[in-house]
Amino acid sequence: MAVSSTVLSCPKMVGRRRSVAAEMRTIRWGVKCQLSPVKPSKYSSKITTDVQLHESPLALFDEYLEDKSRVFKAMFPDKPKSYRLNEEEWRIQMLPINFLFLTAWPVVDMRIRCKSNGQDYPPDVPLDITKVLELNMMKWELKGLDRVMEPSDFTLGVQGALYPDRGGRHTRLKGRLEMNISFVLPSVLMLVPEDVRRNVANAVLNGLVDNMKHKVIESLLADYNRFKNERRTHN
Repeated sequence: MAVSSTVLSCPKMVGRRRSVAAEMRTIRWGVKCQLSPVKPSKYSSKITTDVQLHESPLALFDEYLEDKSRVFKAMFPDKPKSYRLNEEEWRIQMLPINFLFLTAWPVVDMRIRCKSNGQDYPPDVPLDITKVLELNMMKWELKGLDRVMEPSDFTLGVQGALYPDRGGRHTRLKGRLEMNISFVLPSVLMLVPEDVRRNVANAVLNGLVDNMKHKVIESLLADYNRFKNERRTHN
């Protein structure tokens, strides 16, 4: 018993056991953290449009779409909140996103491309469509949430397409606009039930996308009518 007591109380053995125990706790903690990461909340909204387009043989909508600068100004007429970065990209301050008691102002770099002849069309656009205007968000910055959220905790996606469809008796202006948001919730929002958060987020996103769609379509059609009048005047 004396020998056993001496061995168990040996400082080197005690130190070694404590070291091993500490390492095991560290390993278990690391595994626990890897198995239980914080999953981001994801929300999305997609809205389509399908309205009659009154085309003129002297001013086809395809010709109108080729002037990307003009089309952009028609789609986003608020000049103080947007400006051109290069041939294909513009920086836009979008409408604010209100989620529960948080408000964020997205600033996005939007790329606008005009595609034709079925080359590299978006998946849901028929290949026989003559011209497609494609929108893709390339970069973004979120203002207003610096104190409650890290930039890496939030991702934003915006994409869309717009094109004339002449497959029926009348030309139709068709398109879609989709927005996706993913973010790690601040700790204060973790107390809100998931079904409540989802209902609020879906309502906010759907309202935002629907508002953007109506403003874009109304402004674009109005400018296309001016384009037709200009062609008639010159001819």
